[in-house]
Amino acid sequence: MTTRVAASDSRPRRRFRSSPAQTIVLGFGLADLVGTVLLMLPVATRSGEGSSFVHALFTSTSAVCVTGLVVVDTETYWSPFGHVVILALIQIGGLGIMVFASLVGVLLARRFSVRSRLRAAAEAKALTLDDVRGVVRRIVVTSLIIEAVLFAVLFPSFAFRYGHGWGEGAWFALFHSVSAFNNAGFALYSDSLVRFAADPWVCLPICAAIILGGLGFPVLLQLRREIGRPLRWSMNTRLVLFGSLILLVGGAVYITALEWTNPRTLGAHDPAARVLIGFFHSVQTRTAGFNSVDIGEMRDETWFGMDVLMFIGGGPAGTAGGIKITTFAVLLFILVAELRGAGAVNIFGKRLSRAVHRQAIAVVLIAVGAVVASTLALMILTGESLDRTLFECVSAFATVGLSTGVTGDLPDAAEILLSVLMFLGRLGPLTIGTALALRERRDLFDLPKERPAIG
Repeated sequence: MTTRVAASDSRPRRRFRSSPAQTIVLGFGLADLVGTVLLMLPVATRSGEGSSFVHALFTSTSAVCVTGLVVVDTETYWSPFGHVVILALIQIGGLGIMVFASLVGVLLARRFSVRSRLRAAAEAKALTLDDVRGVVRRIVVTSLIIEAVLFAVLFPSFAFRYGHGWGEGAWFALFHSVSAFNNAGFALYSDSLVRFAADPWVCLPICAAIILGGLGFPVLLQLRREIGRPLRWSMNTRLVLFGSLILLVGGAVYITALEWTNPRTLGAHDPAARVLIGFFHSVQTRTAGFNSVDIGEMRDETWFGMDVLMFIGGGPAGTAGGIKITTFAVLLFILVAELRGAGAVNIFGKRLSRAVHRQAIAVVLIAVGAVVASTLALMILTGESLDRTLFECVSAFATVGLSTGVTGDLPDAAEILLSVLMFLGRLGPLTIGTALALRERRDLFDLPKERPAIG
C-alpha cells in the first residue's frame, strides 16, 4: 500500500524575502523609531522630564532624514545626550542605513553575501555590483575626510574667536561639520547661524561642505578618480555639476536682488555681507537648512523662488533631497526635444533611455502630489496662509529644514503630517513605491497603440 503525499506538502515553501528597497525603508524606519525612543528618555531633555512622543518623533525623523526642521529649540530643549542622539541620527541618515550596515558587515564579517551587496548597491546607487565593498569604503572615507577638514577649519573660530574654549569649541565644530556635510541644518544655536551672518570664516566653509554633500556620492567618487579628465565624466556627473553651478549662481543673484533693500534681512548689513548672505541662502536651498537671517521676514517673492530651488534639490545618491537636479534636467531636455520635434532625447552626445523619461515623470508627479496634498492639509490644520504652508511643505519634502516660523507652533497632527512628508522626501517616491510592491509585474501581451489629443 502506497502512501499518497498531499500536493501542498510536496510543494517547496516560498519564504518571503524583502527587496533592497523594502529593506532600506525598514532600516530608516527602525532608526527613526530608535531615535524617537531615545529622545523620549528624561536624560535627553534639559528639564529631565522627557519629550512627548510627537516632539521626539518629529525631531528624530528630521535628523535621520537630514532635514533640520525643528518644533523645539535644539539648543535649550535637548540635553547634551539629546544632542549626541541627534548627531548620530544625522550621520546614519546621511550615509544611508544600508551603507552603514554594509560597513559594519565589512568590519565584523569581512565578507559580503550577494543579498548584502544588492542592498548596498541600491542605497549607494552603484551601477554595478563588482565593487560594492570598495564603493561603501570610499563613501565612508570621503564623508569622514570632508567632515574632518571642516572641523579643522571651524574649530579655531568656535574655540577662540567666539569664546567657547577647547572642549565646547571642539564639540560645536564637530556637530556643525557633520550637520553641514549631511545637509541636515541642525544647529546648536537658538538663532541657527544668524550670529555668523557676516563672518565668511564660518559661513563659506559650511557652504563648501553643503555643496559637496549635495553633489551626491557618485559624483564625488568620479571626481576623486577623474578630476582632471572631464571628457570621461558620466552624464550624471555633468548634469549635476552644471546644474548645481547654474542653480547656485542663479539662486544667489535672485535672493540677493530681492532682499537687498529689505531692512529686516539683507538690508541691515553692509554690501559685502549682503552678497555673502545671499550666496549662503542660495546654498541652503540645496537642502541644507541653516539660516543667517530670519526667513520669516523675507519677501513673498523670495519664498516662491526658494520653493523652486528647494523642490529641485541636489544630486542623487547624496545627502541632498528634492526631486534631484538630474530629474529636473531630464524633464528640461525632454521639453526641448518635444519643442524641436526630435525623435529622441539627446544629452551631451548620448541618447537618453525612454525608461528614464517615465521615471522622471513619475518622480515629479508623485512629488507634486505629495506637496500639494500636504499643503492643503496643513492649511486646514493650522489656518496659516498658502505661501507659508507651501514653503514649510516643500522644505519638509525636499529635506531642507528652512522655515518661515510656522513649524514651531504646529499642532500634533500637523507635526505627524510633516514627519511623514520628510520620510517620503528622504527615501524618494520611487524607492518607497518599489518597497511597497511585492513583485515586479510583467505584461504577457501588448495592447494596440492609440494617441489621445494633448493640449
